[in-house]
Amino acid sequence: MHAPTFTHWQHVKRLLRFIAGDVDDRTSTSGFLIYLGDTLISWKSKKQRTVARSSTEAEYRALALATSETIWIQNLLAELHYSLPAAPTLYCDNLGAVNFSSNPVFHSRMKHLALDYHFVRQLVNSRQLLVRYLPTASQLADLLTKALPVTRFRLLSCKIGLADAASILRGRIREKS
Repeated sequence: MHAPTFTHWQHVKRLLRFIAGDVDDRTSTSGFLIYLGDTLISWKSKKQRTVARSSTEAEYRALALATSETIWIQNLLAELHYSLPAAPTLYCDNLGAVNFSSNPVFHSRMKHLALDYHFVRQLVNSRQLLVRYLPTASQLADLLTKALPVTRFRLLSCKIGLADAASILRGRIREKS
């Protein structure tokens, strides 16, 4: 490339900073959004401490994290004398994790997940928590856990109320002054 501009130099520096800071340690990222009615009241994105052996394991750890926050919020609402009309529902886009949450058989290959397993499963069995499957295409929490194409990022940002849908429709059209 001949005659690079200052903008090109900025892009090169940004890329080098990204590469220097991007340690690929193979750990998954857990993320969740918690709604009360139609209102987003809590969210979290957190890198998992250990490497998951499967996507089911990573998703189940994320379920346990979301369950902890859900129970905390439920207890806070109870302190404020507000009870939920129904058991909270967690939506997960991994069928293995959804099935694992209600399966009475504890597999030996998942022994290292015992605490998370029993924590979530006890709440599911006592009907204090529901875990349901949601297709990946409908999973809003992907906004917090994955590098997404710009169009998908904008769409999910609008769906959670982070961006205005009209701004997506305008796209790159500049308003005339």
